[in-house]
Amino acid sequence: MSARVVHFEVPFDDPDRALGFYREVFGWEIQSMAGFDYNSVSTGPITEEGMPSEPGFIGGGMLRRQDPVRSPVITLDVGDIETTLADVEKNGGSTVQGKEAVGDMGFSAYFTDSEGNVMGLWETAR
Repeated sequence: MSARVVHFEVPFDDPDRALGFYREVFGWEIQSMAGFDYNSVSTGPITEEGMPSEPGFIGGGMLRRQDPVRSPVITLDVGDIETTLADVEKNGGSTVQGKEAVGDMGFSAYFTDSEGNVMGLWETAR
């Protein structure tokens, strides 16, 4: 199974300080998402749909530090979150937060790998 890195999350304690830092240092475009306590991040040029328009750039998010996102998280795109979580558990990882809908865009989940790192999963809605 292949899983592309498609997203990242950076937690913060002070939103003004953190968002300002990443805007100033890296030039990221950061937008608050209506209806979510979440900020969408563009690391480079984007299409009209808000997706990266050049290879090498991925989008991400910034959110208040809370479980399960207490440190930066890499998110992997998978075809089926439940199947992937079963494979994670068979191979020494564990589910941290099961499959949850993210609006009508898709589904997310969090797991720990065999080393205790929290990672994310993304499944696009069909």
